[in-house]
Amino acid sequence: MLVLTRKVGERILIGDDIVITVLDSRGDGVRIGIDAPRGVKIQREEVVKAVIEANAEAAAAPDDAEARLRAALGGPAPR
Repeated sequence: MLVLTRKVGERILIGDDIVITVLDSRGDGVRIGIDAPRGVKIQREEVVKAVIEANAEAAAAPDDAEARLRAALGGPAPR
């Protein structure tokens, strides 16, 4: 891992087409701006982890979950 110290307004270049700019620094947080091509995914780690956990929880739902949901919503029972 590369660890850098940057001041507000300074930039970090990644490859030829990704630029990270330090926008603001307040207390224990730093605001950054990221310029990258549209095809490059930029995601916050905590959001990705939450989605993975939610998907795992949904996959572990009981076998009769669909029938119970339909019954709760007043829909027809599956055949």
